[in-house]
Amino acid sequence: MTDFQREREALGAWLHRLRRDAGLNGKELAQRLGWAPSKVSRIEHGRQTPASADLAAWARACGQPEAAAELTARLQALDSHYVTWRRSLRAGHAPRQRVGMELDRATTVLRVFEPGMIPGLLQTAEYARALFTALVALQGTPDDVPQAVEARMERQRVLYHAGHEFHFVLTEAALRARLCPLDAHRGQLDRLLAVGSLPGVRLGVVPDSAALPLAPLHPFWIFDDRLVQVETWTAEVNVTEAVEIALYRRVFDRYVSVARYGSAARHLVSSVLAGLSGLSDEMIDASVPPQLGRDSQ
Repeated sequence: MTDFQREREALGAWLHRLRRDAGLNGKELAQRLGWAPSKVSRIEHGRQTPASADLAAWARACGQPEAAAELTARLQALDSHYVTWRRSLRAGHAPRQRVGMELDRATTVLRVFEPGMIPGLLQTAEYARALFTALVALQGTPDDVPQAVEARMERQRVLYHAGHEFHFVLTEAALRARLCPLDAHRGQLDRLLAVGSLPGVRLGVVPDSAALPLAPLHPFWIFDDRLVQVETWTAEVNVTEAVEIALYRRVFDRYVSVARYGSAARHLVSSVLAGLSGLSDEMIDASVPPQLGRDSQ
């Protein structure tokens, strides 16, 4: 069970006790609220996340309007674990990048597993621009692509700060993924070859030929063993439970065990780069923006 689901069930249990203490059954409470009884049941059993207005109405209906503040605080804690892109990006991508910047600076060791694209901290401006442009079109968020690219480039300064360690594990498929125009793709691979030599950066590449230890379900970022961030099509999930973080560490370490480093990693990147020689955007149809659904850190 995830942190989010655990806390949602705890909130539902709290609401159940509030209703029970008021001497109401589910149907009676639903009638007072003008809801379907099934909504009361879903909330109490942790199958639906209530809105803050729902919590205030619930507290009033149970004769304890003063409980609304505590319930709202619990909801806010719940929301911090599951943040929809619709809410996170309502002001655009640049503010989200600035939030990530503060998190990066506060992290001593960052571990990143990315099976589908180049992580944001390693992206060139051209590569990032292609991704942000596609995301704006997909999500319908404010079009702040130039500001978002600038913020992402500023965020990368942390790579040069002493006292920070960055361990990236990418799949060879992530290197090959054609998510931008061809020239930008070539420039991105050149950037990988350069950034891999930075003193605080460790770059691993899992070759296509490797026997994978686990299915690469999704990318994730581990911040100092205190937080794991996972991005889905619709939301960013923040994992803080120690047991779950430990599981992500085991997943990361298993991919480390089959990744190539140093000259072997550079050879894989160079091989993909060489494979782009002589190609054009028309030949590979890379000029069509990708339909991505996540911020890609």
